[in-house]
Amino acid sequence: MLIVCPHCSTTNRVADERLDDQPVCARCKQPLLAAEPYALNDQTFTRYVQTTELPVVVDFWADWCGPCKVMAPQYAAAAAQMPRVRFAKVDTEVARNTAAQFQIRSIPTLVLLRGGQEVARRSGAMSAADLVRWIRSVT
Repeated sequence: MLIVCPHCSTTNRVADERLDDQPVCARCKQPLLAAEPYALNDQTFTRYVQTTELPVVVDFWADWCGPCKVMAPQYAAAAAQMPRVRFAKVDTEVARNTAAQFQIRSIPTLVLLRGGQEVARRSGAMSAADLVRWIRSVT
């Protein structure tokens, strides 16, 4: 299984049976599968979502967005419950090209990707339980 390190963007190969062994990046030694959302930007987004073979859920958000701030702890809680799904956050004010590429018109918007291809999308704030339910229903 290929997993791109969210810290240094190095591609790592991890045997499927070792995914639960808390693998670390071969280059920077940071955890590859920490159960938390990672911030991506225009420079790191494409490589991360296209190369990582696990499903990636992306939260498109902005600092000025009240519902985004309310959902942030719920998103982190969902990430903690789903270690075999990667959770990423994209600030639409910083990563304008990525937000435009995905035609983000309202936030928060969640996009589930596999191999860089959009599988599902949902807009609006959700609880951790609703997030987990939605992700399980589309993966």
